Amino acid sequence: MNIKKISLILLLTLGAFALSACSGGRTAVTTWPGLTADAERAYLTTGSYIYAVDLKTGKEVWHYPESADGKHVYFATPVLANGQLLIGSEGTNNAFVSLNPETGKESWAEPFLGAKSKWIASPLVLNDKIYAPNTDGFVYILDMDGKPVADPIEVGGALWSAPVAEGNLIYIASLDHHLHILDATTNQISATVDVGGAIPSSPLIAEGGVYVGSFTSNVEFISATGGQSVLAGATNWVWGTPVLDGATLYYADLNGNVYSFDVLAKKQNWSEVTPDGPIVASPLVAGDQIYVASEAGAFFALDQDAKIVWEKEVDADSPKDTIYTTPVATGDLILVAPYKAKFLLTAYDADGKQAWTFVPEK
Repeated sequence: MNIKKISLILLLTLGAFALSACSGGRTAVTTWPGLTADAERAYLTTGSYIYAVDLKTGKEVWHYPESADGKHVYFATPVLANGQLLIGSEGTNNAFVSLNPETGKESWAEPFLGAKSKWIASPLVLNDKIYAPNTDGFVYILDMDGKPVADPIEVGGALWSAPVAEGNLIYIASLDHHLHILDATTNQISATVDVGGAIPSSPLIAEGGVYVGSFTSNVEFISATGGQSVLAGATNWVWGTPVLDGATLYYADLNGNVYSFDVLAKKQNWSEVTPDGPIVASPLVAGDQIYVASEAGAFFALDQDAKIVWEKEVDADSPKDTIYTTPVATGDLILVAPYKAKFLLTAYDADGKQAWTFVPEK
């Protein structure tokens, strides 16, 4: 168990955001990455930059901004929606921007600057509206041109994770131990549920509600009306979002355990499976394998019987590298974004063969 190390790294990471912007070096990074992808490119946020990376070659397509400054520091995972790449900055002006994913140029005439604090969470796009949670405890509602279309909704607590939606219900997790259910038709909170521990990652949409992992060391099911029940336990905090594959729920904890829970039979499928140290990133299910990245910088592929199919030390030449970012599947590739490695992004195939690594152009 390595809670003290995780907590220290987290505090140093958040506290160092301002420092990262003072460096003019393209590879100076003091934040762990955010990562998403479409069929052609990966979009990586790290330190003062957002990068678009060609999935075939691993080469840079564009970066934003042109040079580092204190206004641009990125922690959140960017969101692709309606031909835009949406992300908020943790920098000094708290800007929320839209980029053209083809060119990396700003899509809006000006960024949204109305938040009171920094952006760590990714936004949700629903019915051509952007629901953007901020660390000031408010959810800001914008149109697709970046203009406010309703009063911000005060939720409370620091909002670190992207909301999720089912129909017109939006589920918003907070570090103040609460899950809030917002009715998008009225912009009113219809239910607030106290889970008893911080919720650092997004809920998982399920039939009739959501699954939520938290620092109570439990995974709970919360219904659309606010009903609450503990579904499964863990030996330590559950940081990442659970993943549902059919009737199997996968999740991991900060003791490094990976769980496979049968939601119909309500029982664990595996005995203890602990690949390699604390796990912050969510598991990824792609094809017939479960991919797990650890705080120790290792990347594993498991089969559905908990057998390790293959394992990789992502950057063997960087003993301080770690992985906090959830891997992303796109096409035939699994993308992994390490922190403090000699490269910012790497791609594997399902057999564990490394396709390329990405280092920014100088």
